[in-house]
Order: sequence, then structure tokens, then C-alpha cells
Amino acid sequence: MATAFHPPNSTTRNISRPNGGSGNGGWRNLVPEGGNLRAVQEYAPPPASTAVWVFVAAVCMTFAALTSALVVRKGGAVEWRHFTLPSILYLNTAILLASSVTLETSRRRIATFMGGQNTAAANPTRWLYATLSLGFLFLAGQYVAWRQLSAQGLFLATNPSSSFFYVFTAMHALHLSGGLYAMMRVIRKLNGQTLRRVTMDATAHYWHFMDVLWIYLLVLLWAKL
Repeated sequence: MATAFHPPNSTTRNISRPNGGSGNGGWRNLVPEGGNLRAVQEYAPPPASTAVWVFVAAVCMTFAALTSALVVRKGGAVEWRHFTLPSILYLNTAILLASSVTLETSRRRIATFMGGQNTAAANPTRWLYATLSLGFLFLAGQYVAWRQLSAQGLFLATNPSSSFFYVFTAMHALHLSGGLYAMMRVIRKLNGQTLRRVTMDATAHYWHFMDVLWIYLLVLLWAKL
């Protein structure tokens, strides 16, 4: 259910600390002595954003190594078996892309809310829940794809080609689950009015990266399997 929010009032905007510090909580107690709320909202602590990109780089290297293994293994395998990808994968792709749209809608509405505009249209919670639901729907679709593949008699150890399919899709599903956890954390912080913009941005960047990674994997699997 959507949660009613109330933007920071003028009293909160003018709070100052005796030692001139800005605090380390949500946007309500991050207001500096000068009352410059916008400067606080646009500030992104380097460690948070750096951690996301370091992890993204690690994921890229992992899948690059798996891609190299796939190419090498296919080139030297006389028993390589080609098969048709489960059709639900294409529906899953549309679901994942739709989740990025709802996430971006939510991010813009969070920015509006944090800017102090208290309107029903600016309530971002329902869009975050929509993103979360689409993410879980994508994982359910992946499970259906595995079931469809097993119905063809293709399991993890059946053939090198099916092994790579299960490994690639399972690894992506595992990393996407991390994004779902981050999304639930954002919702919890937003409901508690302790969400920082850098947390929202880092979660969105990671989620969009999962979209791009999945499209790459789908093209790779379609071309090689």
C-alpha cells in the first residue's frame, strides 16, 4: 500500500547543530546550518557510489570469464548440442525492461518529494513496489524457463551447451536477487524518511546494469547455443 509522506517543513529546514555539523541520518537531519537542503540532497558520498561501480566491474569480469569459457568450450566440443531457447525468456526481458521504467519513475518522484512538493502524484512508494514485483516476476519467469528446458531433457549435466545456459541464467538471477534486496532496503528507508539520494541512485544504477547484462546474455545464448 502507498504510504503518505510529508515533506520537510520550514522548521526542519532551518535546524542547525551546535558544532556546525550536518549529521548522518535522512534528509531531515542532514540540513546544514545555512539551511541549504538542495546542496545536501545533491551530495553523493564517494564511498557509496564507488562501492557500486567496483562491484559492477567485478561482475563484468566474472561474466567476461564465463563468456571466454563458453567460446573456447564450444570450439573444442564435438558433442556440442544446439537447442532452442525457452520462449519465456523474451517475455522475461520485457518484464525486466519495464522494471527499469518504473524504477526511473520512482526515482524522479523521490527527487520531487525530497524537494518539498507534497502532492499525491509525487508519492514514489507504489512505483518502487511495482519495480520490486516485476523483479520477482522475472525470477519466477526464469524458473519457468528452467522447467521448460528440463522438459526437453536438458539438465545441468546433460550437455556443455545446457550447462552454460543454467550457469549464465542462475548467476544473473543470483545477482538480480541482490538488487531486489537493495530495493527492499530503499523502500524501508523511504518509509522511515531516512533515505539518502546516493542510496537511491546507487540502487538504480545497479538495477539498470542488471538489465544491460541480461540483454547481453540473451544475445550471447541465442547466438552460441
